[in-house]
Amino acid sequence: MNPGELQEAIERLFAAGPAAHADPQAMETFLALRAALEGGQVRAASPDSASPSGWRVNPWVKRGILLGFRLGALEEMPASGLSFVDKHTYPVRQFQPADGVRVVPGGSSIRAGAFVARGVVCMPPMYINTGAYVDEGTMVDSHALVGSCAQIGKRVHLSAGAQIGGVLEPVNANPVVIEDDVLVGGNCGVYEGAIVRKGAVLAAGTILTRGTPVFDVARGEVLRASGEMPLIIPGNAVVVPGARAVNKGKGQEWGLSLYAAAIVKYRDEKTDLSAALEDLLR
Repeated sequence: MNPGELQEAIERLFAAGPAAHADPQAMETFLALRAALEGGQVRAASPDSASPSGWRVNPWVKRGILLGFRLGALEEMPASGLSFVDKHTYPVRQFQPADGVRVVPGGSSIRAGAFVARGVVCMPPMYINTGAYVDEGTMVDSHALVGSCAQIGKRVHLSAGAQIGGVLEPVNANPVVIEDDVLVGGNCGVYEGAIVRKGAVLAAGTILTRGTPVFDVARGEVLRASGEMPLIIPGNAVVVPGARAVNKGKGQEWGLSLYAAAIVKYRDEKTDLSAALEDLLR
């Protein structure tokens, strides 16, 4: 089934609602989508130079993922002496040495329907949800999460405790996108469809959401999400957590500050040297 035929079948089955359970082709179609997701042939979002954000959401893929939940039945999934119960359509992915993916022992899990490319390193415990796309040479460190449909580029380092938010519904919502060569520091959180462009660095503790203003000190502007455009962090930006003073009302009287993210500079050779430590772990 080519992508066009797969899309047509998914759209038809999703529109059928509960009646899709009686369709003898429903499970076969979903399994074809799941295999295509795991092989990287289809994605929940794709690079698109014609889009203002540079990315195009593929709602039909999300509909297919949701179809899998509708078709799935709860079953016990024993693993390493523990008992788990989940929809049988989304078991844990299994890897072989030939896949070239390192999943280090210690409680990590990658759900069926996630694409994980060669050279990816998974340090325990971490989790990659269905529909996510994790490209070559990326490291997913301990306690890091890659949410459903999140798009992670090549040679990204998701440091310990980093949280990359996922989104399935609404189906036309932008997933979080982390482009190539980005360093996401420890305990960072990137949510609500934010896009982090190639080569950016998020210092430990940085939080990015749709409502987060980012103060670009280096260029003298404030970056915000607007309308259908998500929050976009420019390429090579170095982003740190900061605060901005409340300048009116009780907040000013009490001397309060609110969280803010700030771009303090753009990546240079010195920044690259500090980021190169991850290469020693590969």
